[in-house]
Amino acid sequence: MLRLPVIAACLLITSPGGAASDAAKGRAIAVDHCKRCHVVGDLNKFGGIGSTPSFQLIAGMQDGMERFQTFYARRPHTNFVRLPNLPRFSKAPPYAIPFTVTEASIENLIAFVKTLKVRDVNQVPVVGGVGRKRQLGQ
Repeated sequence: MLRLPVIAACLLITSPGGAASDAAKGRAIAVDHCKRCHVVGDLNKFGGIGSTPSFQLIAGMQDGMERFQTFYARRPHTNFVRLPNLPRFSKAPPYAIPFTVTEASIENLIAFVKTLKVRDVNQVPVVGGVGRKRQLGQ
């Protein structure tokens, strides 16, 4: 997946550096675009799509912040997230309302994510109990 680092580098090179991140603007992005699929903090505790990880869970992953920094190049986002001056990643028709992100908007989103209570991936309840490996037939 060489395309992901190249796109991330292009976005960083073409954006103005040194701008302060704004968690309130990041929250607005999450409200407008992300919470339709993801649970985002206390904004929609019982919302989102069941198979989609919450923001808190993603933030608790070892590579969570990288996932937020590069979400636009990760499936399924490539179908409806746009970057200025770059062609669409997918030729398929978008199944969600398309929107455009910039480095500033991604940094704002990350600033907001950093305000959320992170979930430890190893402590998330699963069928069969926390931390217990399921055996076939149980």
